[in-house]
Amino acid sequence: MPNIESLDPRIRRIDLEKNPEHVVLNIMENWETYEVFHQRKRGEHHVHVGIVHAANPEMALVFAKEQYGRRLKCANMWVTQSSNIYSFHYDDEDMFETTPEKTYREAGGFKVRDKINKFKKENAPK
Repeated sequence: MPNIESLDPRIRRIDLEKNPEHVVLNIMENWETYEVFHQRKRGEHHVHVGIVHAANPEMALVFAKEQYGRRLKCANMWVTQSSNIYSFHYDDEDMFETTPEKTYREAGGFKVRDKINKFKKENAPK
């Protein structure tokens, strides 16, 4: 049996320093990681259920359906490349802090009720 090296980056990384020539990967050799989001029924939120490795988005949908769609009731699935997901760094947590004093959200600070009552009184049928 011949010794076949895996091109899967989880198993082996191509060491470019040892290989001075450019490494040319053919189609289907460089698989991407795709995040899978699953929707149980219409109207519900899509929930992250895992990842699949695929050569393109269409293949990722097929793999996602086989991996996650057959076990759970499924209305819809999304896949997106993991490299397309961005997030804040944990050092930026102060960005999510809010003002504890939020009186501006309460309607009691506005003097509209007096104006409404005055308008009703002036325009009441006689």
